[in-house]
Amino acid sequence: MSADPDLTTPAESGLRGQLRRQRTALLVLGALGTILLGFAIGVLTRIPLDDPAEPEPGTTDIGFSQDMSAHHAQAVEMAGVALIRSTDLEVRRLAYDILTTQQNQIGRMQGWLQLWSKPTQGVDGYMGWMTEPMTGHDHSAANTQHPSGPLTAMPGMASSDELAALRQATGPALDTMFLQLMLRHHEGGLPMIDYATAYADTTVVRTLAETMAETQRGESELMTAMLATRGATPLPLG
Repeated sequence: MSADPDLTTPAESGLRGQLRRQRTALLVLGALGTILLGFAIGVLTRIPLDDPAEPEPGTTDIGFSQDMSAHHAQAVEMAGVALIRSTDLEVRRLAYDILTTQQNQIGRMQGWLQLWSKPTQGVDGYMGWMTEPMTGHDHSAANTQHPSGPLTAMPGMASSDELAALRQATGPALDTMFLQLMLRHHEGGLPMIDYATAYADTTVVRTLAETMAETQRGESELMTAMLATRGATPLPLG
């Protein structure tokens, strides 16, 4: 028989709060560890300097690594909220996969930028490196979201108000909001991913972008189905 919440002692309440803080701290430490691991992988998978066939990183390689790192960072933040606050095992499992996968990828991209002696973030807006047409490539998402110059915000990003609402939500409302925001986030990032698969100069960036495309399209299909089972629909991208 469960204890009556009204009869919980201050010591028990303090212990529960301590356990919650410890769990959060462990998740943060695990996230930091994943970033460091990703950075190490980025170093280990550096472009071979003794391979004359491997070109130097171009504008796409650098811009993609900078912008996708920032895009991924918000996905990691949202996944962390769902992982800590959701009670739905299916949602928590998805959130864990997104958090660990995308933090690892951030570590790789940031590691490459360090090796290339390039800034970890762009300073002239987002997606300005996407200057080539995508015609002739089977990338429908990229065709519909191609920017005409640097943007002040990337497609699919949640607003500060949406992030605040996600942090305050509980129960099924939290799960639905997380799935909607993350699905829109995935869809918004696909144009950059598809562009990098077509125009990145380095093998490492093209390979990573191809992996991202496969993973995020699969997760998008899963989240669409999860929303349907919860009686909810995706958010519009625009």
